[in-house]
Amino acid sequence: MPRAIWSGTISFGLLNVPVKLFSAVSRKQISFRELREADGSRVRHKRVAEADGEEVSYDEIVKGYEIAPDQYVVLTRDELEEIDPKKTRAIEVEDFVDLDDIDPVFFAQPYYLGPDKGAEKAYSLLVRAMTESRKVAVARFVLRNREHLAAMRPMEGILTLATMRFADEVVSPTEISEILGDDVDEPKKRELDMAKALIESLTTDFDATSYRDQYREELMSMIERKAEGKSLVEAGTGEAPKPTKAPDLMAALEESLAAVRGESLGGDGKRSSRSGAGSRSGSKSSASRNGGSSKSKSSSGSGSNAKKSSSRSSKPKSAGSKSKSGSKSAGTSRSKAKASK
Repeated sequence: MPRAIWSGTISFGLLNVPVKLFSAVSRKQISFRELREADGSRVRHKRVAEADGEEVSYDEIVKGYEIAPDQYVVLTRDELEEIDPKKTRAIEVEDFVDLDDIDPVFFAQPYYLGPDKGAEKAYSLLVRAMTESRKVAVARFVLRNREHLAAMRPMEGILTLATMRFADEVVSPTEISEILGDDVDEPKKRELDMAKALIESLTTDFDATSYRDQYREELMSMIERKAEGKSLVEAGTGEAPKPTKAPDLMAALEESLAAVRGESLGGDGKRSSRSGAGSRSGSKSSASRNGGSSKSKSSSGSGSNAKKSSSRSSKPKSAGSKSKSGSKSAGTSRSKAKASK
């Protein structure tokens, strides 16, 4: 069972609720020790002075702020303690805001807040009130000799608290000219509609358990195999995906959307594939999302000419290729196209 790492009081107005702070995350990072390769001896780091190479004890170390190369303003421990934030045990609420008003870039470390002994009723009242008002409390508190800005909100019947970055710690995207190039082409309406349709097709409910740290799992598996004395097979390095070029943007969107929907772009009823980012597929497709008409052009690799198939009725058009030889494959292709609609 996790232990409380801090205890204090949530304070706003005349209400004070004693609480305990618990970490909301469990670090799964794999750590290594440094060893000498020759004999596996542990390597340890020591504090040494650059001037003479002598080891320096912790009591002899002071803090220095570099104002110029090799020029420091030295502060003693006593001087630093004078300006330390007051070690209060209060989470002082300053404002209540909407969660959507806080950009996720401001959130840092998450924690859970639980009621201390005798504060269960006041705690439940605060959780219920914040849940029904759908508000987030912005507060300040001191943890490990540092004052933190924090956002406190209810989640599944308990209070969560996330430390936040101050505004001057977040770099504004407008300050980085390299994010966007000098020449940015506006997307065409057809490209924008297709991109939005692709996003909609890939939209689902968020499930945190469906995302795993694959690198950590593979690294742990490698460590376990080596510990058992098994030989390791070196994995080949795959090529990095090539960026989609502007002339191929529409074709890439069409193929991606067709793949997600399980549709085929080729006239033979099979999904067409691209040989590379720079090559354009021999088939094009544009489909409206609400039962509108769809058209497809396909080029046959067998030398037979493809003809357009269209319907004059009010029913949605279906794409299919008709061979001059009148083989059954054309009818089968049309059936599959209708089924995909």
